Amino acid sequence: MAVRHHLIRRPPEAVWEVLADGSRYGDWVVGTAQSRPGKGDWPQVGATIEYTVNIGPWTMTGQTIVRRSKPPYELELEADSGPLGTARIAIEVRPWGDDALVILDEHPLRGVGGTLHNTALDALLQLRHRSMLGRLAKVVEHAPRHASERS
Repeated sequence: MAVRHHLIRRPPEAVWEVLADGSRYGDWVVGTAQSRPGKGDWPQVGATIEYTVNIGPWTMTGQTIVRRSKPPYELELEADSGPLGTARIAIEVRPWGDDALVILDEHPLRGVGGTLHNTALDALLQLRHRSMLGRLAKVVEHAPRHASERS
């Protein structure tokens, strides 16, 4: 199971602010070279972002759709990477004192990823998630603080 957690030293609302900005996914999602708005109003259910992934000399595009959104605590996405298939990505943001505990849970759903899903793939996802959550923490923790956080 590819579930990983990370403590981010900012409140859940600060984490959600980054998650709610679909244009910033390239800042913290490992493998994503850039992201841009698609359909709808991100992160409302049904909204999409489009992204580009660079793998060596190859460039691939994909789309992520919001399947569930409960600001500022839950965001469930389905990433569609074309021939590689789709994956469910659930992000839970829990209050943890003055901070936020972010739990990332990703599982292949369809296509090659779903067919070949095994413990080796989960181990690779764990490595990717460790890096991704570390990057998310840096983006969130280095953002300017709002007045409500300074009191």
